[in-house]
Amino acid sequence: MMPSHYSDLERHIWSVPTPTGSQLLPGCGMAWGIQLDGKKNVVVTTVGDAATRQGDFFEAVCFAKEKKLPVLFIVEDNGYGISSPTRKINPLALGVLEPNEWRELAGEAVQEIYNTAADALEKMRAGGGPHFWWVKMERLSSHTSSDDQKLYRTAEELAEIEKRDPVKCWKDQLIAEGALTSEEFAKIDNEIKERIRSEYAEAEKAEDPSPKELEANVSGALAKIDNEILPPGKYRIGDTVNKTLRLGLEEDPRRVIFGEDIEDPKGGVFRLTQKLSTEFPKQVFNSPLAESTILGVACGLAAYGRRPVFELQFIDFVYPGFNQLVTNISTLRWRSFGNWKCPAVIYAPYGAYLPGGSLWHSQANESVFAHYPGLSVVIPSTPEDAAGLLWTAMHGEDPVLFLIPKHMFWAERESREPVRAVPFGQARKFRDGSDVTLVAWGNTVEKSLEALAKIDNEISVELFDLRSIMPWDKESIAASVHKTGRLVVVQEDTKNCSVGQMIISHISGQPDLWSEMVSPPVLISKANVMIGYNPIYEYAALPDVERIVAAIRRSASIQTSRKEATVLRDHQPAAIESAKAKPKKSEMPKGHVQNITVPIMGEGIRNAKIVSLLKKPGDPIALDDDLCEVETDKAVYPIQSSFAGTMGEWKTKVGDTVDIGQELGTIVIGESADGVVATAVSAAEPDEKTVEAAVPAAVPGERGRDARRHRGVEPALSPTITRKLSRVIPANLQIDARWEAVREARDAAKKKNGKNAPSPSVMIAWSVVRAMEKHAPFRRLILDDESIVENENFDLGVAVALENDRLATAVIVDANKKSWSEFVRIYDETIEATRGGRVDAMNAPVVISSLGAFGVKAGAPIVVPPSVGTLFVGTAHHEIISNGKKNETAEVITLSLTFDHRVLNGAAAASFVHDIKQHIEQFKIPSGKAGVAA
Repeated sequence: MMPSHYSDLERHIWSVPTPTGSQLLPGCGMAWGIQLDGKKNVVVTTVGDAATRQGDFFEAVCFAKEKKLPVLFIVEDNGYGISSPTRKINPLALGVLEPNEWRELAGEAVQEIYNTAADALEKMRAGGGPHFWWVKMERLSSHTSSDDQKLYRTAEELAEIEKRDPVKCWKDQLIAEGALTSEEFAKIDNEIKERIRSEYAEAEKAEDPSPKELEANVSGALAKIDNEILPPGKYRIGDTVNKTLRLGLEEDPRRVIFGEDIEDPKGGVFRLTQKLSTEFPKQVFNSPLAESTILGVACGLAAYGRRPVFELQFIDFVYPGFNQLVTNISTLRWRSFGNWKCPAVIYAPYGAYLPGGSLWHSQANESVFAHYPGLSVVIPSTPEDAAGLLWTAMHGEDPVLFLIPKHMFWAERESREPVRAVPFGQARKFRDGSDVTLVAWGNTVEKSLEALAKIDNEISVELFDLRSIMPWDKESIAASVHKTGRLVVVQEDTKNCSVGQMIISHISGQPDLWSEMVSPPVLISKANVMIGYNPIYEYAALPDVERIVAAIRRSASIQTSRKEATVLRDHQPAAIESAKAKPKKSEMPKGHVQNITVPIMGEGIRNAKIVSLLKKPGDPIALDDDLCEVETDKAVYPIQSSFAGTMGEWKTKVGDTVDIGQELGTIVIGESADGVVATAVSAAEPDEKTVEAAVPAAVPGERGRDARRHRGVEPALSPTITRKLSRVIPANLQIDARWEAVREARDAAKKKNGKNAPSPSVMIAWSVVRAMEKHAPFRRLILDDESIVENENFDLGVAVALENDRLATAVIVDANKKSWSEFVRIYDETIEATRGGRVDAMNAPVVISSLGAFGVKAGAPIVVPPSVGTLFVGTAHHEIISNGKKNETAEVITLSLTFDHRVLNGAAAASFVHDIKQHIEQFKIPSGKAGVAA
């Protein structure tokens, strides 16, 4: 669940979208509305540093500067886009932005930001145009609960950023100035925490949402209007669009038209807005050639309270602004549960049948837009429907895409009745018939009429102009098919995943209609091809009169019969069925035993490993106490308590792999749990009899059934490790190193320090660290997203054998920064803690493994990401080795390195192992400066 999509209409906090930077252009739309209304309000919009590389960022900055909008842009620069550093690649660092226009501020300097904001707001309210801030601040926690920034940020960096916590800095400043005492701050801090706990408790008490609410606020109620718009007369589509736009501007001063080249003298490339900018100069404006600006500003302007009617020059050009259409315009009402609305009309010339348009001037693609909930799509084929649908669109409370077939712009048609508003979702019946139902829309209505003229009275065809693509008139089409038993659909769009297929699927899926149909439904459509530049290609791709006639005749010639469809069971939708078992909330009684379960921890995470158990049975537990820690592929998480009480029992142990939702232990609820609620499923739970009945009795003599009981055995490797190993490209090399130097160093240390002498293992580990300092590829980590990072300071892993044939990895953090004495102490302490059950976050580029206690001379270890290499150290043994011109026997150990070939090659690995060999063969216990890490 993503909790960051908040909004508050009363406080003027707009709904937060996830796609980065997509809020900036709507912010500009709101600021433009404020400016057009002559108000003194301002808009503040924030964006992260990584999102400043989005195109919408630059379009928003340009539009704000062009219009001198009262908008404050704040870039919150924390230096990272999740894990990718941005300080060298953001547009300010690259010199793309004008440095003198951007005020650089420190995020922790609260007083300076307050003073700067007061000055900026005053200037913007006075008409001074936009202000731009670049605020350097720190990200104090990981990007999300699914991220662990310790993977790509050093411990020193993480410790340093805590010093720049704005709350801490502000507190320290106020205390230093005498405006606040430490006690007063602690009181405020506790009050805030208690308020938050209380709000969480209240949220838990609230009823769960009903599945039926999912459909609420996708769209509002359709506009019910029946206005007379134009008198009877002869009209062309281009004329009625222009006249309807003019009436809309006259009727409502909030209405704004905005698009490319729409101002006079051009009046739009198809002259749809001619004379409107002259008559309504405060409502009709040219836009830049920037579709994302057109759509994003439309969203913000509509949300602010204006009534935008914006033009796209061709629907083919919508895709640079597609993000705004499907991210903001179509979702705003639903994602804010109806608090914010977007009554925007986007109109655009549409379709082909004008030779030479090809790819970018002849597309239809209405099915693309009809796919998105919250967006109405209408396509007129007559002048009166163009006026009627546009008028309805301009009076609705939801976004509408109004597509105008440009092939039919200037075809004249007489309307003998007054032109009236056309309700969405109602098809126009052009002709009655009894043999075949024919459904078309847009340009294909004209082709269908031509086809019917050719058929004449040969076949009785009932023709519908769908007009409204989404919503569409299911009832009228179904009634017609019930009468004719046949269905032919004609569309200009591509066949794949299209509106025509949707109609056929719906009709064929109705049992009563299926039993009435005597011929398979037919779809006449553009195939899965492009529209070519040459007119021959274009007409070859599109439905024509001959294909429509042939389809109607083929449909009419087929007469099948089938039995009446019978519904065997009346299935309720799954959502309604699940609602019957909807959990009810109940007060938590004292002494109640509450289960501890593994919570949902992020997308794609199905299980986790128990790292530590932080509470013992009988320990007191307060709200928000950390109970245990679990590790996933992405991070280490604490599982916190939502209840106050006493720790009951643990039903798991350190090292176990547990699934999401699995029970881990229990808490006995105490007095302080009052007001906290638990979930109890109200559906009937099985009692003992139910359980017994649910277990099938044994079938005597059942063939092939093994009556023996099999005990489940845990795999040697956890599913997480197995999954990581599937991506590794392993390679292995081995080399022998003389052992005399280490043995001598060990013997000398034992004489001096006795049992406290450093072990050979720690000497090898020290040698590995020194080699890692020299060989950068072995300071790298490979992350879950396959990206590779390299660190100056690094950890070292050491494999530790545990009971029951289990392995764990002890991690020496910042191994290269330790002096010899620190290294020995921390090495021993870490190994001992790991044997005791502690599990460290695994960020070690190299892990050392050994089975020397079992006399194993050599082996080929596995390497598990994020590590890039595992070094197996064999037991000391004697080998005949070359020494110049003669061979001699020497005590050696075999160093066997398995490395991930995705990260480094064989030459780098060989050089690394050779360097370790040299350090081992020349080893001396460091002392003085030699024992201090660089």
